[in-house]
Amino acid sequence: MIIDELEKKVQGKGVRIVFTEGWDPRVQKAAIDLKNNDVVRPVLLGTPEEIAGCAQKNSLNVEGIEQIDPNNFDHMDEMVHKMVELRRGKMDEEKVRKALKSTNYFGTMLVQMGYADGLLGGATYSTADTVRPALQLIKTAPGNQLVSSCFILIKEESQLIMGDCSININPNTDDLVEITMQTANSARQFGVEPKVALLSYSTMGSAKGECVAKMTEASDRLRRIADFDIDGEMQFDCAVSEEVARLKAPNSKVAGHANTFIFPNLSSGNIGYKIAARLGGYEAVGPILQGLNVPINDLSRGCTSDEIYKMAIVTAAQKDMDI
Repeated sequence: MIIDELEKKVQGKGVRIVFTEGWDPRVQKAAIDLKNNDVVRPVLLGTPEEIAGCAQKNSLNVEGIEQIDPNNFDHMDEMVHKMVELRRGKMDEEKVRKALKSTNYFGTMLVQMGYADGLLGGATYSTADTVRPALQLIKTAPGNQLVSSCFILIKEESQLIMGDCSININPNTDDLVEITMQTANSARQFGVEPKVALLSYSTMGSAKGECVAKMTEASDRLRRIADFDIDGEMQFDCAVSEEVARLKAPNSKVAGHANTFIFPNLSSGNIGYKIAARLGGYEAVGPILQGLNVPINDLSRGCTSDEIYKMAIVTAAQKDMDI
């Protein structure tokens, strides 16, 4: 399976991952397992009192796991100077020092300055609180204009990729082209050769509407530039059912065989992956952020320690694969 293969690839490589909520028992449990299995080098952020108090209360042994207190960091002046430079004209030194008291900003700057290879947050922070510092301080990778997200959906031998399910509210055609390229790239890096379906309530012009038009245009543009199979617009049943595909899109290489799905907006994407997870029995790993210079990933606030463990593997794999 995807996660097992990624774990084998990153194991023993010493990829250093910052966890912004070092005081959370789920994070601590995942960090202990990651360290014991030599998957990554976890770094817990928080005050000694917060981290020790959580460990004691939950009978967890965090001895030997690196911990950094934002209130007592040896290179804080250097970090402040760098962040003022990055936020020139938007944040002065006073505002920067105040922001760095929050572990989401502090952790992002640790990655930005090379003290860590990647960051995982969101066990208690919102998605916006995790993504905002990344957009302000890390920026997008060369060739990328936006940040998007995808989920890996896993059920037995079935492995699907869905995007964008957590970042872009109503992407336009240009955005959809970039989101598709990013998601297909992620699929390949996670061992899935993408067969991409651009989803809609219409299949090959069977219905009209603004949403249909942007998916059709994005599909036309992508077919000219993509080096993977892509088709659309199409309804979900056409994308996954060979029987339906024979009726609705008999000449498509993707219809009936799609494994990578692009949604027209955030509402449909978020609803879609959660239906797959809650009713379809798929395990959802993500959201996995795409398009950033370095790996920064978000967690669901309802995440388990096992989900944190798997997302740490994904984050380390993104670093290992230089995405």
